[in-house]
Amino acid sequence: MTVTPVPLPLPLTSPDSSASSASPADPASPKSRGRGLRPSRRTVLAAGVGGTATALVLGAAAPAEPSVSADAISAAAVREEYLHGWRGYQDVAWGHDEARPISRTTHDFFAPGHTFGLSIVEALDTLFLMGEDAEVIRCCDWIEQHFDPVQNADVQIFEVVIRLVGGLLAGYQATQRPALLARARELADRLLPAFTASPTGMPYTHVNLRTGAVRGKVAALAEIGSNAMEFGLLSRLTGDARYYDASLRAYRAVISRRSALDLLGTSIDVETGRWADCTSVAPNAPVDSFYEYLCNGGALLRDAQLSSWYQTLTAAILRHQAVRAGGRLWFRSVDFRTGRPNGPTTQLELGAFYAGLLGKGGAVREGSAYFDSWTAVLERHPVLPESIDYTTLAPLDRSGQLRPEYANSAFDLWRITGDEHYKECAFRWFLAMRDRQRVPGGYTNLRDVTAPAGSARSYDDLTPGYWFAENLKYLWLMFSGTPRFDYRVGMLSTEGKALAGLRPQWL
Repeated sequence: MTVTPVPLPLPLTSPDSSASSASPADPASPKSRGRGLRPSRRTVLAAGVGGTATALVLGAAAPAEPSVSADAISAAAVREEYLHGWRGYQDVAWGHDEARPISRTTHDFFAPGHTFGLSIVEALDTLFLMGEDAEVIRCCDWIEQHFDPVQNADVQIFEVVIRLVGGLLAGYQATQRPALLARARELADRLLPAFTASPTGMPYTHVNLRTGAVRGKVAALAEIGSNAMEFGLLSRLTGDARYYDASLRAYRAVISRRSALDLLGTSIDVETGRWADCTSVAPNAPVDSFYEYLCNGGALLRDAQLSSWYQTLTAAILRHQAVRAGGRLWFRSVDFRTGRPNGPTTQLELGAFYAGLLGKGGAVREGSAYFDSWTAVLERHPVLPESIDYTTLAPLDRSGQLRPEYANSAFDLWRITGDEHYKECAFRWFLAMRDRQRVPGGYTNLRDVTAPAGSARSYDDLTPGYWFAENLKYLWLMFSGTPRFDYRVGMLSTEGKALAGLRPQWL
């Protein structure tokens, strides 16, 4: 397989404003590009998805009542599956972080013996967007009565910020319940020592919520820079600048250490400021959301500095890391000082989000091409494996972790372009997830995506909390046209939390 470097594209520009406002209610809707991948969503629905769709979509017989749109049928199917997963969590794990739907047991995500009700916090704004107000109220009541931000537990800063602080902030913006904002602030206060105790301002990876003790001095970029959206919004809502100031100081410390090529390494010693790993692996983990928060944080907070950093770093990634393999766009790892290839031809599923991010940052052509690359993987492996060799599309890690990144990019690119192609791809992704990862107690990870559908040996017995925050939220927003979300200005975090655009209901 020949791997060919991709020439530097045209300078990044902002997407056309008329295209970026595309929404289900008022889409800028070019026809589907008709790439002949699989039968269309309308055809699939006609074959039985949603139960009563046949006459409505095939036109075999005129319905007695006004026909239901394919989008409405898709939205109903998405909602049904979300509630199936939610009921599974409620039945066996209510109040715990995560459910193991097959063994009907629970999983503590942050620290053994400690629960933060992670799935409850993750689900808040998704349930709100789906109009499940009774469930939202139940979740808010549990948080007000049981959520404890001062547990004697060492927690990872990155996960707490994007999952708990972000979830509480989204829940507050949906419901306007003051206790949710108060809990978010209490939790953020407990995280700040990881930033303030660091000589460079780049946070340690872990902090004890009760004692403030910090540990983990070598941090990956995502751990350092995935907080600007949550901390910036918290500063805006509370009038307390400490949170956003801490985030910006950490960002400046990293950006100031970029190479002469405008590339960044993978991990850094937060005490000395020396790079621990000098390989640029973007857009793969563990650096992925560092770049995402520059772009999205700049837009959410109207911070031109964040946006400028994003453009500078992205231009360098496209110049030095973009390659073509088999005619498809991928991103190779390189030495951040020289730009020379450095590492295997591996691409992580977690990097699939980058297609949408490129589009949001103005590189729509490159974003679309990268999305098509992952669509080719989805054609070969209906459930995306955790990692692949991008020269052959063969799986390297065969597990399927219920990841949302492909759907995330489909949603982002659909909003930018209005192209129905992205909705078709997202729905095929949804059907494969439903066919292969649905179990009586909800949804579960897979050990091996290449195993036959329904094979008991393939199930891994965990519904990760992010499934309630992300996977089906993207599809619901694409197909439902919910009035609870302002599609013109709405913005989601890396964990799918709606940090802008929610229309509150004061529940």
